[in-house]
Parts: sequence; C-alpha cells; structure tokens
Amino acid sequence: MIRCVRLFTGADGGSHVQIGRLDLAPGRNDDLVSTAMASSHVTAEETATGGTLAWHTAPVRQLVVTLAGTLVFTTRDDEEFTLNPGDVLLAEDTVGSGHQWHLVGDDPWRRIYIVLADGVEVPFVAD
Repeated sequence: MIRCVRLFTGADGGSHVQIGRLDLAPGRNDDLVSTAMASSHVTAEETATGGTLAWHTAPVRQLVVTLAGTLVFTTRDDEEFTLNPGDVLLAEDTVGSGHQWHLVGDDPWRRIYIVLADGVEVPFVAD
C-alpha cells in the first residue's frame, strides 16, 4: 500500500484533507502498479531542517513524493496530518484558503514534485 493524502478545496473555499492510498493492481513480475498518469514535468527539491512555509495554496495540481523528512500540515480549519518518507501528497487545493507546513525532526525535506497533466485521473482511494 502506498499512503496518499489528498489536499483539496471544498465547496466552502477551504482546504480539506482526505487520507487514503493509491489504488494498485497486480502487474508484471508480481508487482502492484497504478494506472499510468501523464505529467507535464518533474522536479526534485530539498528544504533544510527546521523549514516551514506559511499559508499558501498549491501552485498547480501535483503529486509530491516525500523521500526524506517528516512534515506536519495544517489547514485553516485546523485539520492536520503528517507526511513521512514514502508518503504521497495529492495537492489539489490550488485555490481557496490554503494550508501551511513545518518540518519536524532532524532531517531535511527531500521530495519529488510531479506536475499532473490537465485532466489526468489519480487513482486515489479514500480510507
């Protein structure tokens, strides 16, 4: 199972959280795989230990794969979740009240951003 947290804008204009996973099915070599998802570009980024980012929305609809570091995200409605290495964030709150995050622990936040192509379906399944 690959844990996935969906951050989206609700009808109230606020950022909200759904905890779930990426839907995987049997594939080649006895691996589990998702459906293919088209992307426009991929980048890698690192934020030093102790990093934080104040209120903002996602700049684009994207997947954020955490490679290292532990973060705590908060919405303006006090919804909170933690991302750990191996977790995927589906950032869809490109408008509205936004979210903030801060790094916890001693590791930097290393991550891969996958900007999703227009209209792409992400195989997210809510818990």
